[in-house]
Amino acid sequence: MMTRAEWNGLISEFGRYVLVGGLAFVADFVTLTGFHEWIIPTVPYSLYIATLLGFVVGISINYVLSVSFVFLSVKKWGIGRTRRDQFLFLLIGVVGLVMTELGMVLGVEVLSLHYQLVKIFLTGAVLVWNYGARKVFIFNKKQAKNEEETL
Repeated sequence: MMTRAEWNGLISEFGRYVLVGGLAFVADFVTLTGFHEWIIPTVPYSLYIATLLGFVVGISINYVLSVSFVFLSVKKWGIGRTRRDQFLFLLIGVVGLVMTELGMVLGVEVLSLHYQLVKIFLTGAVLVWNYGARKVFIFNKKQAKNEEETL
């Protein structure tokens, strides 16, 4: 059972993650829209290529800000910076990308919704996935403490 201080810390951390996610989302959304509307509008599957490019920009910003601002355990135990942690960060992001791409196909092609509306909706779902998975598999203080004690 979590103490009140642990809950407050988790809520504060999630708030920072939402802020960072918001900044990453803006960069992702602008990249997606810019490529789809102006840079490659006539390229086949431009929406899905632009979605991928937006993802790359967004996840890059998200990683840098997550290890420097969101997850304070990074500073205390140095987690999140190993190759294993970077690989997991990317892998979790790729799952989010797959969720986004499939959601775009469903929303745009099947439900005939505007791609920007679909992207906004999907961002909320993927934000929850990304935070939860990264918190459990990468930025877990208990895991870091256990690894430190076994050294």
